[in-house]
Amino acid sequence: MDNVGFVVVQKTSVDPVSLRSRAVNRLNFRFKHSRSHSRHSGTAIVLIAVAAAFVAAHAEDKPAKDETAKDRPAQGADSGLVPLNKEETVLLDKKGKRVLLKTQVALRQGSLEMLCCLKQTKEHESIVSLDAKAYVVHTGLIAIDAKPGTPVQYNPEFQAPTGQKIDIFVNWTDENGKSQRVRAQNWVRQSINRFRIVKMESLPEGVVIPKNSELRYDRKLKELSWYGQMTAKQKQEFLGLSNDKDFREAIEKFYVQSQPREMKADWVFAGSGFFTDEDTGKKFYLAEDGDLICVANFGGAMIDVAMPSSAESSELNFEAFTERIPPKGTPVTVELIPVVAEEKTPPKK
Repeated sequence: MDNVGFVVVQKTSVDPVSLRSRAVNRLNFRFKHSRSHSRHSGTAIVLIAVAAAFVAAHAEDKPAKDETAKDRPAQGADSGLVPLNKEETVLLDKKGKRVLLKTQVALRQGSLEMLCCLKQTKEHESIVSLDAKAYVVHTGLIAIDAKPGTPVQYNPEFQAPTGQKIDIFVNWTDENGKSQRVRAQNWVRQSINRFRIVKMESLPEGVVIPKNSELRYDRKLKELSWYGQMTAKQKQEFLGLSNDKDFREAIEKFYVQSQPREMKADWVFAGSGFFTDEDTGKKFYLAEDGDLICVANFGGAMIDVAMPSSAESSELNFEAFTERIPPKGTPVTVELIPVVAEEKTPPKK
């Protein structure tokens, strides 16, 4: 299998450091101001296709031990796993139609841009990190017939990421030695540690907000705001300040929006894109910058959430569901399972 990595690396010269310095400086990475990137260039697509064909042809060559077999459905339980890189951190389950990623927990608390990033890239905003090249994961998905779509677009208007839906599961061993397997959405929640704002011309007559409260009113901006999670007790105290309809609706809204809510969005195989170095003419796969499995929309995302999700640091929609995530450094196997849409049976005449 080393030949696959050698061929693609030599042809694409993908280096994370040079990619970050060049792509970020020369390209608006979030594609908010330009769409002049070279997506799915012929040369790079051919290289990934060649790698995928090689993987498919040798899918039964080197079975590896499946550490998650007892944690997953019966489908493919007896299948051999094929390492796709020399680190054996990306494994192909051809029969079970899965790609497995051997990762480690990097973050348990804080705002998120990623579910999974590449090692030494974005661990400060990603729950787990993977020691591998992004193109290897892409190749594995192509080898099990996953269909890439398009990354997020910002110009001329916003278009959410598209592509085949990917079910993602996380597998780990807990402190009691018991194997655990849950949907990856279980580890991600809507951000509660952020400001929420409601426009309000003025506070209701007689309302005085306690000085030590997270509830604030800005007379200049005419905004009522709240930060963090509101408790049921706090909600009742604020509702007791006034019978004004707009004020009470704002408090109810703050309360509902500030409660921990598991992420409901699905992930799709957006497919990332390619950046051409203007000096050398070489092409770089954008996901090598770290954007492997995203929860914030990035133009270089390989897998992204199929919904609008801000990538601005001050407006990130999601954060780590701390209470559900094992300790930092815990080995975690991430399963990527392309979802095949059910064919609709035409109605009988």
